[in-house]
Amino acid sequence: MNDTPGWASPGSAPSDGREPGASGAAEPADRPAAPPADQPGGDQPGADPSGPDSKWSRQQPPPGQWSAPTGAPGQGRTPPPPPPGPGWGTPPPGGPAGPGGHGGYGTPGGYGGYGGGTGWGGNWGGPPPAAKPGVIPLRPLGVGEILDGAVSTMRTYWRTVLGISLGIAVVTQLIAVLLQGLVLNDNADTSALNDPTASLSEIGRAMGESLAVSGVVFLITLVGTVIATSLLTTVTSRAVLGKPVTTGEAWRDARPQVLKLFGLIFLLLLIALGIVLVGTLPGILVAAAGSTDAGIGLAVLGGLGATVVAVWLMVRFSLSTPILMLEKQGVVKAMSRSVKLVRGAWWRIFGIQLLSQIIANIMASVLVIPFAFIAGALSGDGLSGLVNGTGTLGWTFLIVTGIGSVLARTLTFPVTAGVAVLLYIDQRIRREALDLDLARAAGVQDYGTSATAGS
Repeated sequence: MNDTPGWASPGSAPSDGREPGASGAAEPADRPAAPPADQPGGDQPGADPSGPDSKWSRQQPPPGQWSAPTGAPGQGRTPPPPPPGPGWGTPPPGGPAGPGGHGGYGTPGGYGGYGGGTGWGGNWGGPPPAAKPGVIPLRPLGVGEILDGAVSTMRTYWRTVLGISLGIAVVTQLIAVLLQGLVLNDNADTSALNDPTASLSEIGRAMGESLAVSGVVFLITLVGTVIATSLLTTVTSRAVLGKPVTTGEAWRDARPQVLKLFGLIFLLLLIALGIVLVGTLPGILVAAAGSTDAGIGLAVLGGLGATVVAVWLMVRFSLSTPILMLEKQGVVKAMSRSVKLVRGAWWRIFGIQLLSQIIANIMASVLVIPFAFIAGALSGDGLSGLVNGTGTLGWTFLIVTGIGSVLARTLTFPVTAGVAVLLYIDQRIRREALDLDLARAAGVQDYGTSATAGS
């Protein structure tokens, strides 16, 4: 324990070798050792405790603030008065820094500034400002700080972040446009979906072809999203430390885990689809047996219940990606670690992720919708064909909408990846005191020593 006045916790016993009354905290002072009998001021009747040879100063603090030295019970000395009010007492008369030059509790120079100069008995000002070597302070984060940290990463390291996002968005969208224009649109016939006289088999075949087109585009987009997430996870983790990283460095760090990340993403998709299929399967079987209305109703109810279960599980596994990338874990270990970190904070993590997805979708819509209208106006049947579903998805439409999609993904990739990483860091700070490791990695000197000085 630190023997400097003002740094001992209230109510703790003084350390060995301290002089009585040296602590700046309002602690009861032990009785001083009596001087030898052959010296003045010893145990003699009527000796003046404030005499020239006394070990006690002539200038004692006012009795209403600090208690006088107390002896053993029964020697005519009154016990110290209780602390005034609900707090730990008022500051010493020597000023905010105390007579020893060190800050006391509740003073600006005291225990890290706790109390903001009003004392422990005054307004509690909370802990001192946390170190902030990078885009977030090294302490448990609020919702706004997580979102601001993701945006600050994109703003501070925009060359690396936007370079990664733009490059991946351009490549994936170019592949999707070429695949749609050269292969899928020629083989897929979805006209039956707009034909009221089409038979059930024709509608089913058209829906299947439409889903096939959407599925292929989704897989291409998913590949780009996985690669972008792996790279941006590294960038965000360095941004927390205030250390920049180039695209090449991010790729070298993320490359060993990319295949595992693909496995993790596909496993999570299979789990979600499997849960939904199990929930809707009874309704499908009932409808196939002939009770169409009952089967549809049962399938809808089962699908809703299965969706709730799938969302619950996906939130519990939502920190698996940053765990796999930053802790270099395997797929199963990353999922189990995510479950442990999310336990007890499911609603908070769900709310923050939902909010980030809403913000990302709004940002994407602001860019995609205008380009979709422009593409419809420039295509064959104009906007009326786009609205009525009679227009064709020609090259003009695919290219213009592809430009809007590239811009949208360039801005949304960093937000979603950054929020996931910062949520992971926040949970580890709350559960595992990761801020101490981060401070050491960032080179913050003496981080956490003030928090332990008075303990």
